[in-house]
Amino acid sequence: MKNRTNNLGYWLSEARAEFPDRTALIDLSRPTPREVTYHELDERMDRVANLLTDAGVAMGERVALSVGNRFEFVEIMFGAMRCGAVPVPLNFKLSAESLAHVVADAGCRAAFVETAVTARSAQVIERLGIEKRWEVGGDHAGRGRASPGWVDYEGALAGSSADFEPPRLGANHPAFQPYTSGSTGKPKGVVLDHEGQLWWVRCLRKYWPADPGDRALAAVPLYHKNAMAGAVKPLLQAAGSVVIQAGFEPVAFLQALSEYRCTQVGAVPAVFAIALDHMNLIQRLDFSALRRVTLGSAPVQPELMDAVEQAFGVEVGESYGLTEGGPVMLGPPLDGRPVPRGSCGAAWPEGEIMLVRDGVEDPRQGELWVRNPGVTPGYHNLPEVNAARIRDGWLATGDLFERDEDGFFHFRGRTDDMFNSGGENIYPKEVEDLLLSHPDVLDAAVVPVPHALKGAVPAAMVKLASGSALTAGALKRYTLEEGPAYAHPRHIVTADEMPLTGVGKVDRAEILEVLRGVAGAGDRG
Repeated sequence: MKNRTNNLGYWLSEARAEFPDRTALIDLSRPTPREVTYHELDERMDRVANLLTDAGVAMGERVALSVGNRFEFVEIMFGAMRCGAVPVPLNFKLSAESLAHVVADAGCRAAFVETAVTARSAQVIERLGIEKRWEVGGDHAGRGRASPGWVDYEGALAGSSADFEPPRLGANHPAFQPYTSGSTGKPKGVVLDHEGQLWWVRCLRKYWPADPGDRALAAVPLYHKNAMAGAVKPLLQAAGSVVIQAGFEPVAFLQALSEYRCTQVGAVPAVFAIALDHMNLIQRLDFSALRRVTLGSAPVQPELMDAVEQAFGVEVGESYGLTEGGPVMLGPPLDGRPVPRGSCGAAWPEGEIMLVRDGVEDPRQGELWVRNPGVTPGYHNLPEVNAARIRDGWLATGDLFERDEDGFFHFRGRTDDMFNSGGENIYPKEVEDLLLSHPDVLDAAVVPVPHALKGAVPAAMVKLASGSALTAGALKRYTLEEGPAYAHPRHIVTADEMPLTGVGKVDRAEILEVLRGVAGAGDRG
């Protein structure tokens, strides 16, 4: 039993023991919704652990996970943890170059890929020569069997034992390794250990317990902390249930929220900004079961929170978290005080936070630093980043905040030039490199411009080669084809010469002024 209590893969064991026949997951990704009980989910997780062990995947070895929103993502993610393997959930929207960097940097020995949905990931896995690979959801694409070189996941799982005895994990054994954007523009691996993540699960149970009757809707990607920390982990440890949508589509989202009597939902702000365009449908549907809406992973406009509260008749909350930082450190205070609009909340218990300005602690404003058991012990293969951002257990988040006299924190921006667009972190350099990969582009500068739905989106000024006939529309299509859609420049202007500052650097302030004028107000593109 002890080997289970210190293994994150068994975080739902108590719910499974008490309510084995209760529905844990409702998967809407296929033509006929698939309901999975706690007993079945637990058994399939053990089969995953045996599958990897029998394939020779050793404790601590990384396993790539590129699967869309379907229940198999959950069982593979936590089943791999049971045998001590370390799942690496992939953001399959990334470019092939970025995906290859992630898989190679992690040193993945095996892979689970939904090839019909994440074809780019499958191509990367094949190119890197990873031989232990399973195709998930072959039936979903109507093929009924795995593609050449891939083993059919469902068939392999059926042939694996449902009886698994977990190994003993050493102190600080890694649980999983998500990747998040780094200061160089390349994704960086965030090592998260079993002990720290189990601490967070216990905090959820102690301070914000879910009810067995609760049901959450997850429409944002399961590889993102918004879905895992906001729905899957808290609901399944409490014997609640989670409804999984293949992806966000506003009409289907609203219908599922109503039809499945969801009591809570969390999402990035853009989800509800888009959903509110369907007020006629909202007024017709029954949301009487809904009790809580939580917005996060991106700055939230107070006007949006007011509009959601009015439309659904429920309280809307905002929280702040960081994959490598706990993950959640700020939110509604335990004493019940209302959170003022524009604030991410107050400090949550059992962790430490401070604001640092000019190298010293400042009680009112500065960069947020956090220290708690859930903080990453370090970024994978990045000693210089670790030295700069992690000191004596404190993580420098790179996020700037102000703390008001009542102890509520207000987000004010980033210490670097990264910006958040609808829940996705974007570094200008990454988009600039993509633009510069076009043979007709000689120089490029990318800045964030305001956007009504996403908060901010990329816009670019480029210098083209002499005589080039390349149009802004053609260049935009190029970025959509070669990189992630969320990072493509929504506005592109050309210049004979890039504006420079007095010291010869690109004048981003002037470029930002020009592009904001081009973007205009209220753009929803």
